[in-house]
Amino acid sequence: MAALLNDLDQQLELVNDRPISTIFFGGGTPSLFSARSIDQILEGIRARVSLTDDCETTLESNPGSAETAKYQAYREAGINRLSIGVQSFDDDKLRRLGRIHSGDEAKAAIDMAFSSGFMRLNIDLMYGLENQTRAEAIADVEAAMRFGISHLSWYQLTIERNTAFWSRPPILPDADIVEPWLESVRNLLAKFDIYQYEVSAWSTEGEESRHNLNYWLFGDYLAIGAGAHGKVSVGDGVYRFQRTRHPAHYLEEFGHSRTTSRIKTLTRIPDEDIVGEFMMNALRLRKGAPATLLHQRTGKPSDSISKALEALEARGLMQSGKERLVTTPNGYRYLDSVVEAFF
Repeated sequence: MAALLNDLDQQLELVNDRPISTIFFGGGTPSLFSARSIDQILEGIRARVSLTDDCETTLESNPGSAETAKYQAYREAGINRLSIGVQSFDDDKLRRLGRIHSGDEAKAAIDMAFSSGFMRLNIDLMYGLENQTRAEAIADVEAAMRFGISHLSWYQLTIERNTAFWSRPPILPDADIVEPWLESVRNLLAKFDIYQYEVSAWSTEGEESRHNLNYWLFGDYLAIGAGAHGKVSVGDGVYRFQRTRHPAHYLEEFGHSRTTSRIKTLTRIPDEDIVGEFMMNALRLRKGAPATLLHQRTGKPSDSISKALEALEARGLMQSGKERLVTTPNGYRYLDSVVEAFF
């Protein structure tokens, strides 16, 4: 906890008196921290920066009695939104994913979250799992909807480097098999007034993750902790930074209070990439972004993308009009190809 707050101390010059509107405890299993530890971290943050009155404060949690027993205390500490990594309610699929919780434990965790007073709750579900059928994927979403949740993260399993699956990859359904599942889930969730607002995120109106929306709208964010990534606007440039991934190395670097600025670790996003990075994020949103935001967030004029927009509009991949930057339904389907046009 001391290292985390020391890390924050060395980023304070990047705040420029701006209030913090969201806090997200993520990246692994932060709910393994005690509720008192979470409370102390939040107290330390409040002592260093100002928070908005409606600051969204999310904690990621995995199902399991050791974590769910602390939900009430987390809420009292100031957490007002939970994100539970269910992944599936099917015990066989959970076993294949290497998860240690069961489907019943996942359901118990959701019940516990609601009974602990959490009104805002996200459930993470994966699809395209090993040997998964369309009916099984739909059944997971139907199970989640029985709880009356207002936000769902539903995303396809992908194999990442440096994971057990990378060295021993499972046999996953082909893309042309799982693609029709999306329309089935879209129709199912519409019955609950839940709609897709981002590539892998679905919610009722007003229940979108404000923290994640800031990412997609190319906003600034600080980052503390091993492996944390941040993005900030400094002067006339936009910069990213990343903390060392290994916890022991992180503690060596931040375990003792320092006054040295960490601003020297920032890496500027190259001018030739910044428009593409903005569009790569903004176009993940079904409603896109206001056209004026391009200049506000990148410093680049709107005519810097005019040729690319015209070409994409002619192919029916971007909607015409000057108010918003947004794809057509077909463009959203082939989003990677659309984004490539801006690099």
